[in-house]
Amino acid sequence: MRKFLSDAVVNIKPSGIRKFFDIVSEMKDAISLGVGEPDFDTPWHIRDEGIYAFERGKTFYTSNAGLKDLRIEIANYLKRTQNLEYNSDNEIIVTVGGSEAIDIGLRAIINPGDEVIIPQPSYVSYEPCAVLAGAKPVIINLKAENEFRLTADELRAAITDKTKILILPFPNNPTGAIMERKDLEAIAKVCIEKDILVMSDEIYAALTYKEKHVSIAEIEGMKERTILINGFSKAYAMTGWRLGYACAPKDLIQQMTKIHQFAIMCAPTISQYAAVEALKNGDKDVEEMRQAYNQRRRFLMDSFKKMGLDCFEPFGAFYVFPCIKEFGMTSEEFATKFLQEEKVAIVPGTAFGDCGEGFLRISYAYSLENLKEAIGRLERFITKLRNQK
Repeated sequence: MRKFLSDAVVNIKPSGIRKFFDIVSEMKDAISLGVGEPDFDTPWHIRDEGIYAFERGKTFYTSNAGLKDLRIEIANYLKRTQNLEYNSDNEIIVTVGGSEAIDIGLRAIINPGDEVIIPQPSYVSYEPCAVLAGAKPVIINLKAENEFRLTADELRAAITDKTKILILPFPNNPTGAIMERKDLEAIAKVCIEKDILVMSDEIYAALTYKEKHVSIAEIEGMKERTILINGFSKAYAMTGWRLGYACAPKDLIQQMTKIHQFAIMCAPTISQYAAVEALKNGDKDVEEMRQAYNQRRRFLMDSFKKMGLDCFEPFGAFYVFPCIKEFGMTSEEFATKFLQEEKVAIVPGTAFGDCGEGFLRISYAYSLENLKEAIGRLERFITKLRNQK
């Protein structure tokens, strides 16, 4: 069978996140802090709209680009929250999660040999999607001393005459890092000067704890060269509804829609009706969840400080990225041993790129009760490691 398989697909490594999730799912009394999935139920009024759509028989295909009403609400939302203006007729496409938007966005622009710049540590899908589109991934290793932000100098050094697009993954999974306006202005200057596109993955845009999120598309000269990715999974606790969207210049959306048309047809219809309700009436829900995440974030940072575990303070998403280099173990070794001895699943930093070595991703998209128990086990574990030195 091997001779029939695609080399590109075979050579892609499986997700390092799911490995630990699969193990802990079969382990009694285990706690998983590994998957970036909100522990909140989808707010009831959003679920109710999905149920009502089902009861009314709204189970047919929508247009390829998505329900007109949903695209209008997406445009309204971006105008209201970020002062971004997109034409709902031809500059927005509704996708099966943000992940599909990443995939078709890259496939719509890549020619064989084009280079895609990917800052890491970052979400596991970017590099495989670039490879599957026929691109060469160019990795920028982000640094802890820069709070895992991308700098203009790092970007400039990575650009060649084959560079097509920069993926900008902020607020960041796995580090929780954010980019402030001054950071984005410096990045935008380089992108305009070098004439490259940006794919800005803003799936965690509503979950920031220092200041309001700024999109690079808001910076002068950038909207026309940006593919803005967002969705409903994180902010609205709608992971299983599988719904995202992309906003971009109409010529690019037209080509993305073509791929989506042949591969997917349309995003789930009932999910789209529920998403209209989320955008119209879900701001309060998002704020309540954001405040709960912030409480958990502060608890983890305070706990790390007390146990002397080094971790820069993240201000976005729902992850912390503590450093475990003092223990002389690889991230994989630490996470495996911790799971075996204390029955807590966390993700090695290397699941998000080689420069994640020496770090761990801990998700706080879980209850405070679970976090307190898990942190108690972590403190016991590292105390034992320190006593063995």
